[in-house]
Amino acid sequence: MVNKLGCPLNLMTLTVRHEIIERYRPGEDDPHLRILQAAHIEDDEYFSHMIQDDISAIVRDIRAAHKSDSESAPPTTIAEELKQDLEDVATFKGSPLEKQAALYCKRLGINYNKLSDVEFRQLVHILEKSKFFKSYVGQRKKRK
Repeated sequence: MVNKLGCPLNLMTLTVRHEIIERYRPGEDDPHLRILQAAHIEDDEYFSHMIQDDISAIVRDIRAAHKSDSESAPPTTIAEELKQDLEDVATFKGSPLEKQAALYCKRLGINYNKLSDVEFRQLVHILEKSKFFKSYVGQRKKRK
């Protein structure tokens, strides 16, 4: 371990600080002395930052190299995707039944707008078997 004065920058600032004190005899609250005192680098802190920078670079490289691996985390979480889908369906124009069906289609990657009336009824019939599907009274209006 390098002692606190072992850093060349610390030696230089200490030398300049002592020279200013000897020549000009400034007070302890002199701004120039305070700047030189603040410029002193603690070795432990310096080396911690250096190691942390190296580790961060290594982690970034590893992550970039394995970004496409099947075990890697996706860029967005399922919760973020579901939140976005719920926001999209909230602005969807239609009955509560249509909104719920649209959400299920969105989550399954089905284009809701391409469903025929027969396919929509079949979807609702299948979804009604789920304990999570809310049934609504009324018929689906003709989509435009």
